Amino acid sequence: MSIRVQNVSKFYGSQAALKNISFEVKKGEVVGFLGPNGAGKSTMMKIITTYIPSDNGSVEVSGFNVDSKPIDVRKRVGYLPESNPLYYEMYIREYLSFVGGLYGISGRKRRVEEMIEMVGLTPESHKKIGELSKGYKQRVGLAQAMLHDPEVLILDEPTSGLDPNQLEDIRNLIQSLGKEKSVLLSTHIMQEVEAICDRVIIIKNGEIVADDQMAQLKEEREVEVVFFHVSDKLNTDLISSISGVIKVRGVEKGQYIVSAKKGGGIIGELSKLATKKGLDIEEIRKEEKSLEDVFKSLTK
Repeated sequence: MSIRVQNVSKFYGSQAALKNISFEVKKGEVVGFLGPNGAGKSTMMKIITTYIPSDNGSVEVSGFNVDSKPIDVRKRVGYLPESNPLYYEMYIREYLSFVGGLYGISGRKRRVEEMIEMVGLTPESHKKIGELSKGYKQRVGLAQAMLHDPEVLILDEPTSGLDPNQLEDIRNLIQSLGKEKSVLLSTHIMQEVEAICDRVIIIKNGEIVADDQMAQLKEEREVEVVFFHVSDKLNTDLISSISGVIKVRGVEKGQYIVSAKKGGGIIGELSKLATKKGLDIEEIRKEEKSLEDVFKSLTK
């Protein structure tokens, strides 16, 4: 297991930033780490990367404990923090060579050129970092995170400031890296999650509220949610007996929220049921759940 987090808590004074969190990330897995601002995402990432200690629990990266073996952890982790701190007065090659020296990389010059090409910095590679656009600065941050070929990548908002063309390039790069590394990715962009991630962890107020494979989340989205309002009360068992119906919830007299598999013609079936029972339809409408809807329902 590349990342193992067990019962981790972190407090800032009396404020709990993380509350007894546990999860694992395997090699070859890209995991989206989602949550509203202030949920504890960045705090968890800083603990994994040894920037700050936890108050309770344990974290291991590639079998090394972050508290007792921090140097071994840092050798195996590439980290792009949300703030992306860079030395603006240094040239791109100069900066990456400096970072490579800190890691003791052999063949440093060749590796720097590989990273410049890999993250798409070639057109701007002659410039100082301070002269770059936000998107290219982000690419420099990605290059330094991957320079030492780490086993684990921790990326906090890696696509911030990228234009649509750059987004596609970086998505493809992260997906490619995710085949052989473990990637924990934080972002507020739901399309990024769908495009890149195999699995999603959602955190709210320092606690995990969901941990599912992306395939499972997509399956949940293949559901039609219908608001059904008729002139009198119906037995919910009658609605549940309709083919494809997954769940029925009564709201008020004659009002129901029906979840059903897509493509089953649920609106037509509900209309037939109302006609058969001699009831007038006051309202019937379909509402499809998006990944953003799932996120909102879990974090509001």
